[in-house]
Amino acid sequence: MTNDAVATISMLSADDIAEHAGALGVLMHACVHAGASIGYVLPYSAADGVAFWLDKVRPGVQAGSRVLLVARRNARIVGSVQLDFDTPPNQPHRAEVRKLLVDPAWRRQGIAQALMAELERHARRLGRGLLTLDTRSGDMAEPLYAALGYTVVGAIPGYCVDALDASRLDATTIMFKQL
Repeated sequence: MTNDAVATISMLSADDIAEHAGALGVLMHACVHAGASIGYVLPYSAADGVAFWLDKVRPGVQAGSRVLLVARRNARIVGSVQLDFDTPPNQPHRAEVRKLLVDPAWRRQGIAQALMAELERHARRLGRGLLTLDTRSGDMAEPLYAALGYTVVGAIPGYCVDALDASRLDATTIMFKQL
């Protein structure tokens, strides 16, 4: 657990995910409704968010192949990020950063940086020296990752449907960082 002036960062167990599924669902709902390109489109309910955490994230945490970190301010979950290290046998040195989320009301306060710093500490402890991620091209997360030392590999045009406008396709930028 890290106690920064910005937020308290902690790791959740599979049981913790079940206990906090409602709060995590609210976080996901807020981010999707703010236009975050995290795999979902409108309409998107808080119940859809709860299902994501229970059905998609919890099994990996329970299996020991994923770490879920959350940021809290005043005991409220205001952000999260995942480290997925369920890699093939020829990639035991690599992990993927998944779904860095910060509640829109809490953005630009250093929470994303604190989550990523703790994620990188976990990656090092697990012997994962190469981190990869993708982010919507031109999104506010792209310069954040660059400032944290991530390098752009390239972009894939028309990669996904825009969260708020289903008639538009967004590109994704692939990035990596060697720890």
